[in-house]
Amino acid sequence: MTGARSRAPRKAATVAGAAAQQVGLNFETPDDIVCGVDEAGRGPLAGPVVAAAVIFDPSKPMIRSLDDSKALTAKKRDELYDKIVDRALAYCIASASVEEIDTLNILHATMLAMKRAVEGLPVAPTLVKVDGNRCPTLSIRSEAVIGGDALVKSISAASILAKVTRDRMLLELHQIFPVYGFNAHAGYGTPQHLAALREHGPCEHHRCSFAPVREAHLRFGTGGALPVDVIVVPGSSDTMLDDDAFGERASA
Repeated sequence: MTGARSRAPRKAATVAGAAAQQVGLNFETPDDIVCGVDEAGRGPLAGPVVAAAVIFDPSKPMIRSLDDSKALTAKKRDELYDKIVDRALAYCIASASVEEIDTLNILHATMLAMKRAVEGLPVAPTLVKVDGNRCPTLSIRSEAVIGGDALVKSISAASILAKVTRDRMLLELHQIFPVYGFNAHAGYGTPQHLAALREHGPCEHHRCSFAPVREAHLRFGTGGALPVDVIVVPGSSDTMLDDDAFGERASA
């Protein structure tokens, strides 16, 4: 079924503004089993993109302090992760690999990770609410919710599960490839990460379809046949750090 989507707000619109624009577009019924879906890791230069799907157990109390994962500290996300797992009726965390990102492009790889998360749920939802302005192709009724990670509790929960899972993956990568500083930036294009690419070249976990990685491969003469389509990473550090890998900005 084609996913429902709401009208995109103006760039300067706040989350509250996005919510106001979606008044009257509630596709949920009292009998629906609602699943929230979100992703983490679209912007980094390295590592997989991770998605999570969460269905809350209506018989258990709702978790307080749920919010967009980017608005929480790393410590708070870890605390909420355990609560979400405990109180969810069902949840699933899935990913799309670096190879899939480079083959499909990051948008389609993200949709694939979301699709895997929904289809991996042990309980079938009747309505899927996805953060953002588009939905993956699903056989289940779906709705795109702009700013949903701050508006819909199950999407907030999915955001946290995806973020914590991906951060842990990058911490493990740091143990194998310490020269890149994955423990500090989770693969995002920080000055530290870009400097490491210039000095050491990319590893197999870097995304060749992202311009800084492709440029580093060309400089070192590595990477074999590189993807034709290249994603240009914005030069603004604020943009690149928008997902806040380990909560430093949120706790500042």
